[in-house]
Amino acid sequence: MTVVHLLVLLFLLTLSLCNLSFSLTEDEALLQFKKSLTQTDALDDWVSGSDPCVEKWAGAICSRGALTGLHLSNMGLSGTIDVEALQQLPGLRTISFGNNKFSGPIPQFNKLGTLKSLLLSQNKFSGEIPNDFFATMSSLKKIWISNNTFTGKIPESVMQLSHLKELHLEWNQFSGQIPPLKQPKLLISSLNFSHNKLEGEIPSSFSTFTAASFAENDGLCGKPLDKSCSKPSPPPTIVRVSEATHKTDSKSTTWFGVVMLAIIVLMIFCAMCPARRRHKDDDFSRLEKENLDEVGLSRRGQGSSRRPASESSRKSTSSRRAPFNPKNRMGDMIMLNAEKGSFGMSDLMKAAAQVLGNGGLGSAYKAMLTNGLSVVVKRIREMNMLGKDAFDAEMRRFGRINNKNILAPLAFYFRKEEKLLVTEFMPNGSLLYVLHGDRGICHAALDWPTRLKIIKGIANGLHFLYTNYSNYNLPHGNLKSSNVLLNETYEPLLTDYALDPLINPNHSARTMFAYKSPEYLANRQVSHKSDVYCLGIIILEVMTGKFPSQYLSNGRGGTDVVQWVRQASSEGKEQELIDPEIASNSSSESLQQMVQLLRVGATCTESNTAQRIDMKEAIKRIEEIQV
Repeated sequence: MTVVHLLVLLFLLTLSLCNLSFSLTEDEALLQFKKSLTQTDALDDWVSGSDPCVEKWAGAICSRGALTGLHLSNMGLSGTIDVEALQQLPGLRTISFGNNKFSGPIPQFNKLGTLKSLLLSQNKFSGEIPNDFFATMSSLKKIWISNNTFTGKIPESVMQLSHLKELHLEWNQFSGQIPPLKQPKLLISSLNFSHNKLEGEIPSSFSTFTAASFAENDGLCGKPLDKSCSKPSPPPTIVRVSEATHKTDSKSTTWFGVVMLAIIVLMIFCAMCPARRRHKDDDFSRLEKENLDEVGLSRRGQGSSRRPASESSRKSTSSRRAPFNPKNRMGDMIMLNAEKGSFGMSDLMKAAAQVLGNGGLGSAYKAMLTNGLSVVVKRIREMNMLGKDAFDAEMRRFGRINNKNILAPLAFYFRKEEKLLVTEFMPNGSLLYVLHGDRGICHAALDWPTRLKIIKGIANGLHFLYTNYSNYNLPHGNLKSSNVLLNETYEPLLTDYALDPLINPNHSARTMFAYKSPEYLANRQVSHKSDVYCLGIIILEVMTGKFPSQYLSNGRGGTDVVQWVRQASSEGKEQELIDPEIASNSSSESLQQMVQLLRVGATCTESNTAQRIDMKEAIKRIEEIQV
């Protein structure tokens, strides 16, 4: 057989192997994957012969009709993860299996070389992770394997990922040293090695993070910890000397020891001084010193309000130590919902915490409690319209809210000059972030059915507020995309609602979005239709994918979505405004539905309140749109 024949045979064999590599359809691959699992009641809608994207299978995240993610968190799943079945999904980019009951060694996810997010936190995975495990996963941006029982050394291959943005290894049993980053200037925005058994000096590339990211590792030293790394003394050199020389050397050694001891004492004293100054300044008042921008795009910005920031600025913001101080304790937290576990002010003081942002209504920071629950603490100074009893009654009313599209508080803290609201942390962040903060993984997950689902969820939450708080001028009052949080399945939850009667009027006018409606700017009046205007802005933002200039107080930046849509409507070009992420490759029927929703948003943002529809009509029109 000639060389040419051998090459032809090899080529044909390669083609046959390629055809076999993706031999299953998406639904067949997912059903094969499901067979390897146990306790799969949450996946009952995974039915053979149906399309996972069209039928919206639980946990299936699709973009342009193709499966791009599996978000199966909090479903009580266990069993074996069939990675070979997942290999049959060529478009798979995100795996989110957090808070389930998976156990044993880490599955061979490294066979999925195109993954961008691997989220496995809060399971029972154990054992060592091979040192080269991540070597074939060069696309990875996010690795969350916290709250498991992994042992052994941190794989060096994880530090060689060139696109890594988020790395969470906390609450495991990793030991040994932290490997240095292959690219020291890599901008990691979120990192946590706490509660392990790590030791040695922290690599200099991680020195800009907070001490909380390395807490509860007794063997670690170096920045940012207040524990310096002592270098071992060199072994003594043994030489033969005369008695006279020995006496001289002994005297020199004695004086050298005295000098070194004095230097060490001086260094310890100097080190304690800045530590004392830091401790003195480590107060709630530090939050006022944070120079944070107006509109928030942090993934962790649970209702925060900051301007779109660069990756480096998000890193520096999220890595600041949140200021808890026992001196501020006066009384304790009042629990409103203990389903996630009870906690008090002392628990918050002990928690590893990070500043999220400084929005119009107050500062916010994330705290991870010792029971594994992550919460967001929002500090609102300007909430002084009610006395303690009335404020207590209002908070308890919030705590009784039971609606899937409203984030009810877990606890609150009252002091005359300071109030704290504590809510559960949502890992997917805000709608604002998902739309504008990362045009990669997050934005790709927002296909047309998901966007409609989000708008309908917002409408459902507003329906609840308008039923239960109808006597308020503003049943919501601060509706904008940064105050719409998304859970693991992209179900929206409203925050910062029904606060207008509690907040000082001057502060409300400066910070709440309803006060930016045309009727307030013209006549200094707000009403239910001001909330309708805010809803309209969100609809236009979601449908066009543009950042609204209306969110910025100076009007500089972003797109005037109201004027843009109004002009396109007059020219019959509404379809051209639809975000290309959902417009391309869509059927004519889907495009008509998108335009229909765009028109609802345009009607909600009419400048003349007489021509603007009311909330009941807006909700009705949204519900009429069916995919």
